[in-house]
Amino acid sequence: MSSIFYHSPRHRAATSSSPLNSNSRALYSFSISMMDETLSAAEEMIQKWNPEASTFAKFTSLFYESRREAKQFINTVMDLQRAMQFLASENSNSVELVRAQNLMQIAMKRLQKELYQILSTNRAHLDPESISGRSSVTSMEDRSRRTSASDFDVDEVGSVEFDEIQVVGDSISEVERVSALAMSDLKAIADCMISTGYGKECVQIYKMIRKSIVDEGLYRLGVERLNPRKVHKLDWDVLDIKIKSWLKAVKIAVKTLFTGERILCDYIFSSSDFIRESCFNEISRDGALMLFQFPELIAVKWKKKSHEKMFRSLDLYDSIANLWQDIESTFSSESTSIVRSQSLSSLIKLSESVRTMLSEFESTIQKDSRKSLVQGGGIHPLTTQTMGDLCLLADYTAPLSEILISTDDNDDVVRHRFAWLILVLLCKLDGKADRYKDAALSYLFLANNLNHVLTNVTKSNLNIILGDEWIAAHQEKLKLYTANYVRMGWNKVVSSLPTPGEDGEIRISVAEAKSCLERFNVAFEATYRLQASWVVPDSELRDEIKVSICKTIGPVYREFLDKFGGALFVDGVKSSLVRYDTGDLGNYISDLFYGTGVSGSSSSHSSGSTSTKRNSWSR
Repeated sequence: MSSIFYHSPRHRAATSSSPLNSNSRALYSFSISMMDETLSAAEEMIQKWNPEASTFAKFTSLFYESRREAKQFINTVMDLQRAMQFLASENSNSVELVRAQNLMQIAMKRLQKELYQILSTNRAHLDPESISGRSSVTSMEDRSRRTSASDFDVDEVGSVEFDEIQVVGDSISEVERVSALAMSDLKAIADCMISTGYGKECVQIYKMIRKSIVDEGLYRLGVERLNPRKVHKLDWDVLDIKIKSWLKAVKIAVKTLFTGERILCDYIFSSSDFIRESCFNEISRDGALMLFQFPELIAVKWKKKSHEKMFRSLDLYDSIANLWQDIESTFSSESTSIVRSQSLSSLIKLSESVRTMLSEFESTIQKDSRKSLVQGGGIHPLTTQTMGDLCLLADYTAPLSEILISTDDNDDVVRHRFAWLILVLLCKLDGKADRYKDAALSYLFLANNLNHVLTNVTKSNLNIILGDEWIAAHQEKLKLYTANYVRMGWNKVVSSLPTPGEDGEIRISVAEAKSCLERFNVAFEATYRLQASWVVPDSELRDEIKVSICKTIGPVYREFLDKFGGALFVDGVKSSLVRYDTGDLGNYISDLFYGTGVSGSSSSHSSGSTSTKRNSWSR
């Protein structure tokens, strides 16, 4: 019939002017007859579902009542459209054309009503989460087609076998089935309205309902519209809560809300690229811009940077960067390019903010002006704070690489930046160590703080970033600090005892031995009293230093007692000059580095620790 309806003007002229062309005249008469039948059939179907013609049509859904009849209604409208084209080509002022146009308007009102009802009643079945979970538009089309086919009688399906339909029906849930049917119906209505010139009316209804779903989804996710002035007035605690809320919302918004809407829009309006793109743009643009403007507002808000806020900036940057491929694919068209531009602008502002904060973080270390000495040579607050921040920063290797690589051609820029920041810290600690009047205590301070740095490095991602070579080099430096402490802190004790000659023998008189022992007692007690308030917070380092002290004093003192024991012990009784045997000294040394002062008792700490030191002394 379409071939009959689409005669060219030239063909019509030839038909009317040539009385000899009887076949053409017959064909023309036949087309007029078919036209009348088409209009009559269209009028019967369309008037049946005219909302203004009957109460039944007004309150009943065509697609809900009978999807088979809904399909017939769509086919009837398409036939009517072809008939109108034929009538317009014959006589644009004909009564039949006016009749057909009136029928078309009634049909479009019906379809608009159906479109609104399907969109409204299936909000739960057409939620973005369900839609975004489907792999592609192609799979949606396949499922929708099969589900739609299974909804009709077997006779209507034709080539689709009953068993196949049963399998399809069993393989999907009821929610998926209803969703697929709704999408199939919406697509059929959209295709019909667009092809008949009513695309604008179709899109208006679709946009109104689907935009409300997107806006409601963003509201439920906690995304709100903010402006620079409002953000500027927010306290940090309030702003931090909003940032955390945004970080939770952005992934769902992109991967579920916008992606689902993109897939649904592409499927329903697949017949028109222009309508598909413009429709999705108007539905999603405002919400997407509101979502991706927030990070830029935060970056601009922090004019006075602080490294505490640096982590939130990195969180915001990392979230957008991780979603960038989804953002590009979802907002790929020219009409939605403004969303991509806004996302990129936020990334740029955040990266600038992070770079500034890193510079100010370094400056904060360098400018630390605390002059008070840490009691007992313990760990400085600057070390604790700096390493705490660096360990947190180490969890942001990926975003930091992207942010820093843009300003440095070195592929290892992140490692160099971390190594440099730790170097700045260690240099600052060197300066603070010089304030200790006791050189041994300054080395103990450096050992404590470097050990704290190494502990944090090995227990965090800094271990991977800095590498084994860096760690090994600083472990050697730590050994040097502890060796210098032992050498300088216990030099007076060791030097009070005689030194063996080249033959390994101690060649002094008993009187000189007694004098040496007196000096040893004085030096040991003075050193012990001085260092009793010193601290080594790390238990492993504390044990290593104690072992080192024992190894430094123990062999020399033991050899001295072995050499002059006969003279210093009378009838097995220890002389008053021999205040300590090797076990006593080990017990005293085991009490060091807890910062408790002079305890006066070698039993102030665990027997396990004392036993360890006594064993170390005897080596």
